[in-house]
Amino acid sequence: MKLCDAPLAGWEILGGGEIFTHGHLPTAAAYCRRLGLVELVDRLVPTQMELRPGLVVQAMVLDTLSGRTPLYRIEQFLADQDVELLLGEAVPAHRFNDTNLARSLDALFAAGTSKIVTELGIRAVGAFGLDTSIPSYDTTSTSVWGDYRPCESDCPPAGPVITHGHSKDHLPGLKQFMTELLCVDRGVPIFGRTLDGNSSDKTSNHKMLSRISSIMALHGLGPGAFVYVADSAMVTEKNLEATHPNYFLTRLPATYGECERVITAAVDGQNWTFIGPLVETITGKNRPCAEYKVTESSVELHGKTYRTVVVHSSAHDKRRQKKLEKTIAGSAKSITEELAKLPSVYFCEADARAAAKRAEGLSTPLHTVAITICPVEVRRRGRPPAQGPAPTDTRFTLSWSIAENAAEVEKERSRAGCFVLLTNVPLEGDGAMDAARLLKTYKGQYGIESDFAFLKDPLVVNDLFLKTPSRIDALGMILIIALMIWRLMERSMRVYVQNTQTTLPGWDRKTTDKPTSFMMITTMTGILVARTQDQRLLLCPPGPNQLAFLVALGLGPSAFIDHHACCVPIIPLRSVSRG
Repeated sequence: MKLCDAPLAGWEILGGGEIFTHGHLPTAAAYCRRLGLVELVDRLVPTQMELRPGLVVQAMVLDTLSGRTPLYRIEQFLADQDVELLLGEAVPAHRFNDTNLARSLDALFAAGTSKIVTELGIRAVGAFGLDTSIPSYDTTSTSVWGDYRPCESDCPPAGPVITHGHSKDHLPGLKQFMTELLCVDRGVPIFGRTLDGNSSDKTSNHKMLSRISSIMALHGLGPGAFVYVADSAMVTEKNLEATHPNYFLTRLPATYGECERVITAAVDGQNWTFIGPLVETITGKNRPCAEYKVTESSVELHGKTYRTVVVHSSAHDKRRQKKLEKTIAGSAKSITEELAKLPSVYFCEADARAAAKRAEGLSTPLHTVAITICPVEVRRRGRPPAQGPAPTDTRFTLSWSIAENAAEVEKERSRAGCFVLLTNVPLEGDGAMDAARLLKTYKGQYGIESDFAFLKDPLVVNDLFLKTPSRIDALGMILIIALMIWRLMERSMRVYVQNTQTTLPGWDRKTTDKPTSFMMITTMTGILVARTQDQRLLLCPPGPNQLAFLVALGLGPSAFIDHHACCVPIIPLRSVSRG
């Protein structure tokens, strides 16, 4: 924010100028420079425009990471910034007008947005020493408010088809487009692009599987050197065939009968290996960590045998547990309703025993019906005799009770807490993983899911109002690059904490060994920079907490005054092994 008219002490000594408070943006700009973002985009996107496309991309990335003002306000956003510090060149803010931005988006689409993301991914892996042995793939949908009628024509415009599809946002009334990401090292995207709004996850997985070998080859990895991780939508006959000769890890859908078979065998066999908690994210005091136990098995799908790991989670899938509770209650209710239809009094014991047998037949695996036959003496109808006891007849009454089968219910609860991992990763030999390692690898999929949360966060991405699909495609690339910078900053801080065995300032005045980018940006406030004609000065330099984050990011205070400042990549002390 520019504070040209602010009455600050020392302003007259500076002899005039401008004062800025950039927050965390100089740190993000330093990471963009480390990747050579401007130069790479300028090389891949030929144009004759006065405003270089690389500058547009970096400006839009920083705008996204600033809290995401609308596209039509980027000019205003830059008017309040030290453009030279953030972009490396003193470009007038008025050049970032709607016309130039639209032309730049068109040029980016024409050059190939996925090509740009792929090149940046290669640079990120090389510069930051990312572990590429576990690429994770997933897709998500983004809803839009426009009608995009040309996309419904026989000759739709270039770019993703904006149309109705399966809405993961639960907004079926809106049209949408899809975004696919391939991420490594817990959430850093190395490939991504926008897809048609009605794209099938099964089809998208097949297309990715057909090109995963070429993508990973760019990072120097061949078959057997990486494990492709995806959700259960990957499991189709064609997709399983397409995995060869690469390794994969996914979740076996419950729609396959083999899934229920191996879960039942695991629960009945009780041959579990206890793993305990796998803490991937910070949990609150009232939310205990899930504990896991596993057992090995195998299944045959489409004529081929695959390795499976049945996993039991102490907190797995509350929806399935809730469904089980409804099933148990429904079982008791249906038995009660059927018992209410049976007469409770019989004239002969044979009829009573026959009725009791029918009632006991109402028992289910979850509940047992217990019947008791009680003989009751009933006085005969008519006038009783003057002397002697009144004559009676014997009647037989039925009483029943419904008991829950505790052992069977506990088995069902165990089954509901299970899921099945499907893989072709060997248990022994080259590239082997045991069951615990497979589970931890699959749990790493949460990184890509949190990436989608970033892309959909209203504080990051406002509603989209672009008119053409091609510009939506280009904007999708911008958002993926912003996500890459965000994740690289977070990863650098965590690697620093791990390497140095230290902590960083966290929430509620506590320290943390799992710093996040959001923690960092909330700390980087209040740093004031004065810019005169020939220099920049720190009026309010970084404090202890801010310096701690800067060091963890591989930066220093110079990031706020030097437009050439670049981060020093933080590499793990030891590379991650899949063994």
